[in-house]
Amino acid sequence: MSMIETAFEDEENSNAESLYSASATTLIWWRFKKHKLAVISLIFLTFAYFVAIFAEFIAPYAPNSIERIQTFVPPRIVRIWHDGSLHRPFVYELKRTRDPETARVIYEENNKKVLPIQFFVTGEKYKFWGIWETKMHLFGIDHRRQKINLLGTDSLGRDLLSRLIYGARVTLSAGLIGVIFSFVLGLFFGSISGYYGGWLDTSIQRLMEFIRSIPTIPLWMGLAAALPIAWDPLFVYVLITLILALIGWTHLARVVRGRFLSLRSEDFVMASKLCGASEFRIVTRHMLPAMTSYIIAAMTLAVPEMILGETALSFLGLGLRPPVVSWGVLLQDAQNLRSISLAPWLLFPGIAVVLVVLAFNFLGDGLRDAADPYGH
Repeated sequence: MSMIETAFEDEENSNAESLYSASATTLIWWRFKKHKLAVISLIFLTFAYFVAIFAEFIAPYAPNSIERIQTFVPPRIVRIWHDGSLHRPFVYELKRTRDPETARVIYEENNKKVLPIQFFVTGEKYKFWGIWETKMHLFGIDHRRQKINLLGTDSLGRDLLSRLIYGARVTLSAGLIGVIFSFVLGLFFGSISGYYGGWLDTSIQRLMEFIRSIPTIPLWMGLAAALPIAWDPLFVYVLITLILALIGWTHLARVVRGRFLSLRSEDFVMASKLCGASEFRIVTRHMLPAMTSYIIAAMTLAVPEMILGETALSFLGLGLRPPVVSWGVLLQDAQNLRSISLAPWLLFPGIAVVLVVLAFNFLGDGLRDAADPYGH
């Protein structure tokens, strides 16, 4: 046998040994890496949450900074080529004129005036994470009257990119917090209902049927009318997240109950009981891990449902309200055809919602396949 064949054999043996000795988490990660769309979605969502966490620093302006003379500015084009030579990234200065027939404001680029994009610039003062004050921003331009406005402005001249970044913090965190609450409730009531059965199971099932029978739109209309306008927007945000969680836990609880009804008669559960294991240990260490693939997939698929719920309610005016900035609140500016025809860039928050929801769906598919014990 040649040295090359021996080397190949040694490599195969080492790979087989590492496969047999790998932990469950390592095996899930190896299978997950083969799902390209899921990996790309994980990178995209990591980037989105990173931007949301550092929103004050990354956003070039405050979300409610108004510029009356810069209303409905179209998205600016970042360029690197000017007068036949290569430049650092820049935008052209805008000239503001009016259409003589319609009196509509028109913005034209002045290709003689270059405004270079600068990084780590001093801009508007803000409190980073609400703790300390600073004026440092990731990027911007040095101009007293004009802003960079990469995604344009709205009817009050507020920078849409900055509002989109600040809105990501509220919308994305609402999805995570709501899912955590709903999953705690769903796993708790579903496992108790399926494990014990009897009158306890019947009571929990009737409770779930009552919650599922409540019409959501009239409920939200009543809440929107009942909540005082003077309440703190942060408190309203937490309240809406909790209500979304209280309504959304029933589906998971029903699935967990059905799974527990079939698992409680399995041999490994009976063996655990005979060994003297407590009921809490049997449920948490043996029965719940048996449905890990479903729990992981359901969690990642429940986050976009929460995001869509918050966005839809805020869009209809039944959820969050200004001055809170969320993607649903931003989409309120695109509720009529006139606004969309004048400023189609107001739909950018809707595109952001679509991308995040698709990313969560692809990530859920990849995690479900990777965590499936019968998958290859």
